[in-house]
Amino acid sequence: MRNRTAKIVTIYLLTIFFLLFLNFLLPRLLPGDVILAMYSGYEVTITDELYNELVQLHGLNKPLHVQFFIYLVQLAHGNLGYSHICHAPTTTLIMDALPWTMLLVCTSFILSAIIGMVLGVESSWVRGKRTDQSLLVSMLVVDGIPSLAVGILFLTIFSLYGGWFPTSGAMTPYSNLAGIAHIKDILWHLILPLTTLTLSQIPGDYLLIRNSMILTIREPYVLTARAKGIKERKIKYFHAARNAILPFFTRIGIRLAYVITGVLFIETIFAYPGLGLLTYNAISNRDLPLLQGILTVSVLLVLLINIVVDLLYKKIDPRVEYAY
Repeated sequence: MRNRTAKIVTIYLLTIFFLLFLNFLLPRLLPGDVILAMYSGYEVTITDELYNELVQLHGLNKPLHVQFFIYLVQLAHGNLGYSHICHAPTTTLIMDALPWTMLLVCTSFILSAIIGMVLGVESSWVRGKRTDQSLLVSMLVVDGIPSLAVGILFLTIFSLYGGWFPTSGAMTPYSNLAGIAHIKDILWHLILPLTTLTLSQIPGDYLLIRNSMILTIREPYVLTARAKGIKERKIKYFHAARNAILPFFTRIGIRLAYVITGVLFIETIFAYPGLGLLTYNAISNRDLPLLQGILTVSVLLVLLINIVVDLLYKKIDPRVEYAY
């Protein structure tokens, strides 16, 4: 057990090292000059003297391996650089935005998983019937609509025309709300981006659980449970669904990476102050230190979730045997 855990941790550490190297290297491989790209938004003339000072400030005059070592040392100390566009440390900006993204992503992840699982279980149980066909067609239609289009539609109908929900932000500015009123205000701002992100995730969960259930309900233990006279609802959820959801745990890491990527557009549409909006602003302003810091944090988050799932999967399904 310890040997397997050590191998898993070693593999993920090597993966993290490789991805950090790519994150460090890619901005330096972009066409054009890094310094000119970073400071093009300033209304100042980049003279030769100023250019040389900026090169020394960012350590770009040093060999590549020395720059990478300095990058790792700074990363180990929690220093992700300095945003010259926002005039603040990158770490501070990311830590301010991260809680909002985690609130949106985690809530959406839980809601889409519950709704997708229930619909997938119910649909597979009546496979081929009208209910199953209606659900399947509906999910395929929803899956075919980009979340960007759904977000714009919701914003137009429910915010701009209806006026029922806020058009932007995560809370009402200068409201000085506290306690329950403050929580309600946050939830009120969360509804539209949360609904948009959740709708984009439900079809994938539904299709995965439905297909897994179709295979599971043919297993001998399901037939045995029916022969014992156990109620259909109990067989459905406590025998079949309990095993059918196992592939969902395998997909958690991949889904999380997809959700973090998809949240970029949704947070931008609703001006929700999370990592997605911060990424958009970093790209728009060519803020390379900020963009590099966001990518680093995103990579570490996804890999952390993957390693936790990998270590716990044996407990979730004891039948699993690892190849390493």
